[in-house]
Formats: sequence, structure tokens, C-alpha cells
Amino acid sequence: MKRTQIMAIAGAVAAIGIIALYATTTRVDTAKDNVAKASPAMPGEALVRVTVPNLTEDERIGEAAFNARCAQCHGPNAAGRNGVAPPLVHKIYEPGHHADMAFFMAAQNGVRAHHWPFGDMPPVPGITRAEIASIVAYVRALQRANGIE
Repeated sequence: MKRTQIMAIAGAVAAIGIIALYATTTRVDTAKDNVAKASPAMPGEALVRVTVPNLTEDERIGEAAFNARCAQCHGPNAAGRNGVAPPLVHKIYEPGHHADMAFFMAAQNGVRAHHWPFGDMPPVPGITRAEIASIVAYVRALQRANGIE
């Protein structure tokens, strides 16, 4: 390759990295559109605003399981936590991109970082498939209420 081609590729990779870093260190207006605000999010602060719908009984069970098993990292209402873990109420996690089975696999086996620079997610010790199913129902309800389908 010519030096100019290598420099162009390196510049493009650097630009993508800067965009990815900026996207995870700024507060966003909505979960669906991921529109960045001017002010950066503080460490641990929610990364997206989440509208919480009226939940069914099953979804409330999922909310309780989420709060016990996931909220410490993924934040209340799956809004993410700056510098800790991504929001699950985000278009990246829509069912067409991350099917329900992806949540089962991540919770049971952990997952390598691939969309966000938060690092790898460890498996959730002792979590049951029933808990994961209820958590998925809760997260999907949050996603639908925020225009992610």
C-alpha cells in the first residue's frame, strides 16, 4: 500500500474511535435516537433517559430481578452508567440486532466487549434462566416504551 492510503485508513480508524468514545461519554437525549447533548455525562451517571411504561405483573417481576442482578452495572431502568456499562434501552439492543438469546448468553457466559468501550461483561453468578427470561421481558418493555422495536 502507498503511504497516503495507509495514512487515510489510519485517519478513518482514529475518527471512528473518537466518535465511539464521544458516544459513550456524553449524556443522550433519547434512547432511540442517541442524540448527544453538549454536556458530558459524569462518571456513573445514566447514559440515556428512559421512559418507564406501566408494567405487567411479569414485567414487574423482571424489573425486580433486573434491579437485583443487573442495575448495579447497567443502571436503573437499564439506562446504562457512564464508565461502567452500556444502556440496554438503546437501538443497539433492539430485538433485530440482539435477539433474546443474546441476553441469555451474556448473563450466563459473559460477553466480550464489541459495541462499547466498557470492557468485557462477566457472567452473572447463580442467575437462572427464569430470572433472565423475566429480565428480558422487562428490558423489552422498556425498549418498546422508548421506540425501540
